[in-house]
Amino acid sequence: MSTTHPAGDRPGARPTVRTAALRAALDEAAAILGADRTVLADPAGEGLGPLGPNTSLFRSRRIAALLRPATAEQARAIVKLFGRDPDSGSLHAVSTGRNWGLGSAEPATDDTVVLHLGDLDRIRDLDTEAGWAVVEPGVTQGRLSQRLAGTERLVNVTVSAAETSVLGNALDRGVGLRGQRTEELVGLEVVLPDGELVRVGWWPTSGRRAPVYPHGLGPDPLRLFVQSNLGVVTAGVIRLAPRPEALRVVRLTFPRAVLGAAVDTIRRFVAQGLTRGVPRIYDPAAGRGYAGPEGEFLVHLPVDGTPEAVRALVGILADEARRAELFSEIAEADADEADEPVRSVARLVERGYAGDPDVTDTLFRVKMGVEADEVDARAGFVFFLPLLPFTGEAVVRADALLSEVSAEAGVRTSATLHLLGPDLIDCVVALKFPRDPESARRAHHALDLLHTSFHEAGFAPYRLDVAHTDRRDLLAADPAALALTRRLKAALDPNHAIAPGRYR
Repeated sequence: MSTTHPAGDRPGARPTVRTAALRAALDEAAAILGADRTVLADPAGEGLGPLGPNTSLFRSRRIAALLRPATAEQARAIVKLFGRDPDSGSLHAVSTGRNWGLGSAEPATDDTVVLHLGDLDRIRDLDTEAGWAVVEPGVTQGRLSQRLAGTERLVNVTVSAAETSVLGNALDRGVGLRGQRTEELVGLEVVLPDGELVRVGWWPTSGRRAPVYPHGLGPDPLRLFVQSNLGVVTAGVIRLAPRPEALRVVRLTFPRAVLGAAVDTIRRFVAQGLTRGVPRIYDPAAGRGYAGPEGEFLVHLPVDGTPEAVRALVGILADEARRAELFSEIAEADADEADEPVRSVARLVERGYAGDPDVTDTLFRVKMGVEADEVDARAGFVFFLPLLPFTGEAVVRADALLSEVSAEAGVRTSATLHLLGPDLIDCVVALKFPRDPESARRAHHALDLLHTSFHEAGFAPYRLDVAHTDRRDLLAADPAALALTRRLKAALDPNHAIAPGRYR
């Protein structure tokens, strides 16, 4: 079991080790970036340092410096600089640093140099006819969606804040409202530890606008750089989905007593193509943020296509739901026809499925209780993200495990189920807590319990936080495959230019 450390608990705190090679590298980095883009950590090793707080109150790691390149060329120069000498230290790359609930911008280990890529924020190229965009790590889902407004394409947005990174979330296998974002990564520009720039997958070139096909010929190296410390990604090609002509979201509710049967019924809807995108099931705690009724589970079933197809499918879904005799409420009306406060929420949900991330962060602010730029300083929450089989039995078991952990740790949980096709569920468990050491301790204890109990039940996480990196070995399906990735790391990065991360 992993041990977490709330804010202020910095075991073994000591001044960051400053080798001559590290000092020389930081001096050269300042010459490349400018002094205003090179922030050195407190040499006494006290305080939070240049990263500031994180919303999960994970222990603040000691860092040697924070570097903020302004361009991809500068980022490449920094990686090459740190790759030349094993004593120079290691880089921890972040996009916008808003990896909330999993560590925010925190590295997994102490004594690293944080390479913050948030100022690499260009949309380098965009083709709405062919359906792709080349974006840098600092491009947010709000900005890209606004750029696509009025076009025939949309970006697959998450329900997080508008100012979160498209590329960073995709590289960590985040899930949007229309599918798994990693499936939309069709090309990556990567700086290898020796400074070599490579483009893997599909990439647009001058005079050659080939159809988007990420796999190429021969071995496909693109996925090597997802949840990876084999290189630093400075740009990526994101596939853009066609914008539907019409979209509606059917809303269902049901009591916990019929949870298993309701999940199996909803699976049938998904398997038979009656709903598209990523349908979602919210437990009663999560549903409150979406105007769900007290004590009931809430379901959103998106339907899109031509206006005629949407009308037909909404009617079919409503009829099937009534025949199941499981659902307390079946709302098939347009958002404009619903009653308040459901009407306002329904409009925002439908806009999200249509590629609008709600640039005012209305729902996000309701759920979090603070503005997006205040999350790390004022909110307290952690994420646990297991995968479940799409069966009523599995969901009932997971719901029981959450109840057991909540009772033992004294922490309230909320869970949202992303339905990723007829066989797979991404279960997003949020643990919110007041920002004080004792509340953080209980939340971290609950997180440890969740990792243990869900693992024993056969439900593995697909993303890790900075306090549970040790579980990568435990969860490996084949130790030989894990050893292979480490052989690749040793071959590509013999001087440890890139720090071990949450998936080391």
